[in-house]
Amino acid sequence: EVDALTQMVTELLELTRIESGRAPLRLQPVAVAEIVSQPVERLAPQAERAGLELRVNIPPGLPPVLADAERARQVVTNLVHNAIKFTPSGAVDVTAGRLGDEVVVAVRDTGVGIAAADLPRIFERFYKADRARSGGGTGLGLAIAKHIVQAHGGRIWVESTEGQGSTFSFTLPAVPPVITDPL
Repeated sequence: EVDALTQMVTELLELTRIESGRAPLRLQPVAVAEIVSQPVERLAPQAERAGLELRVNIPPGLPPVLADAERARQVVTNLVHNAIKFTPSGAVDVTAGRLGDEVVVAVRDTGVGIAAADLPRIFERFYKADRARSGGGTGLGLAIAKHIVQAHGGRIWVESTEGQGSTFSFTLPAVPPVITDPL
């Protein structure tokens, strides 16, 4: 119980700092693979223990994103952790691709999915869908992810069908290509 309370206090403080602007972002060009690889490597043992396949597909040639790498990794960590927690069997896929002047990162699972009635509220602090309540957690991870993504000027959303899994996606701004003047 003490560990759970400590985690909740830590996450509440983090969320409060982000919302109040007291957690300034250190934006710099960073490769998407750098944002995704560390959280996936850290969570791979948990996926393996759960009997899940954790797959990553980041195509070569993606532009870097303008991001605070540590904060962006926190978003990936929260999304992959949830995918593992709510997927009893199958796989979790982390993919990335270009979407106009943004890069989109998606975490898709083959888990329990989210009821349509819960989707509009899923990014609210402390909100837990009924099926999620048995899985523990503070109900703050998705709210934190939302605020981090929005602080980067990105968007975050979910598509889900109950009983068939979910796909959580977010965007980060791509670093514009450097145009050299031939003169």
